[in-house]
Amino acid sequence: MYDFIIIGGGIVGMSTAMQLKHSYPDSRMLLLDKESGPAQHQTGHNSGVIHAGVYYTPGSLKARFCLQGNKATKAFCQAQGIRFDECGKLLVATNQVEMQRMQALWQRTEANGLERHWLNAEQLKEREPNITGLGGILVPSSGIVSYAEVTQAMARVFTQAGGEIRYGAQVTGLQESQDEVVVQSSQGDVHGRFLVACGGLHADRLVAMLGIDPGFSICPFRGEYFQLPAKHNQIVRHLIYPIPDPAMPFLGVHLTRMIDGSVTVGPNAVLALKREGYRKRDISLGDSLAMLGDAGIRQVLRSHLRPGLVELKNSLFKRGYLQLVRKYCPSIELGDLKPYPAGVRAQAVSRDGKLIEDFLLKQTRRSIHVCNAPSPAATSALPIGAHLVDQISNQLLALPGFDARRPMHNNNPQPA
Repeated sequence: MYDFIIIGGGIVGMSTAMQLKHSYPDSRMLLLDKESGPAQHQTGHNSGVIHAGVYYTPGSLKARFCLQGNKATKAFCQAQGIRFDECGKLLVATNQVEMQRMQALWQRTEANGLERHWLNAEQLKEREPNITGLGGILVPSSGIVSYAEVTQAMARVFTQAGGEIRYGAQVTGLQESQDEVVVQSSQGDVHGRFLVACGGLHADRLVAMLGIDPGFSICPFRGEYFQLPAKHNQIVRHLIYPIPDPAMPFLGVHLTRMIDGSVTVGPNAVLALKREGYRKRDISLGDSLAMLGDAGIRQVLRSHLRPGLVELKNSLFKRGYLQLVRKYCPSIELGDLKPYPAGVRAQAVSRDGKLIEDFLLKQTRRSIHVCNAPSPAATSALPIGAHLVDQISNQLLALPGFDARRPMHNNNPQPA
């Protein structure tokens, strides 16, 4: 019998496992993941940006966790010897409408407690000779890292502290009783006293396995990237982001300096026809029918029909994608857009057809589920994990038998 079973080897699941083991060092803990190693999905298929917290509603969990996570991620990397680059982010306005939107972002960055600097066109050009715009906002604290490497380090900390990880263990069923939770997997059944589920693209299905209506559905959006040839590795000094359209749910195509020295362009956002549909040809009839049969997802697709069709067109025809980045970086040519692996974002959608923007948790007596962990979840993984440990500690007060395993009080929630 395990004290805690954690499902999910992405950065949120691994951060939670690591911090839970730190708080309950004498407890038996098992982490299950269906893949052959950690960080195989959202964690290992993103831009690697350490976000600062520019866009998020002041006071939201996103804003709070991102600000904390920016500092905690860098501290963890320093403690673990993981390379990162605090290169800063530039948000670039290319027309008067975007300049007006930039004013709103300027106020939001102040409300979120960020250091930032307003740049006019001349100052922008001085910092980024290859970028064209009327103005910009510089946010120095943004950076880049390999989140797969961060997750691997978390896994090492967890196992060195006595935690157990089983890869290749796909969860096929869950049963919760008065005294335990049984996790059925491809490697057999395991019994635990408490379950933590960080299932990402399958979060709603894990909740449903307990016989509970999740109240939301996961809608997968594929984010497609291109990589610039090595001759363009010095084309930008910062992360270059457009000023986002507030009517759109995603941030738009940006230029990202990767930790390996290359530069990527992306992502867009197109509906994936499979939960793990990383390629255009990845189609699951079951997943597609489930999405089309979901009233909330149908409403989201109707509400964003026009921009969705534009995203699809740009996915099929590179020239449209190119136009998005040439707005602020006109020196990039069509031939510069080289193939690069896509990612799939797990976006929770409410029953009434709304995109759930903030982090979302769901709890039962013996379990807690991370139901929505959109960007900046990777940046925020350490404070998310700390928050989950606090929530779990509160839930355990109502369960018999955990008194001997009260958490250690430590001011450092990110073990080195």
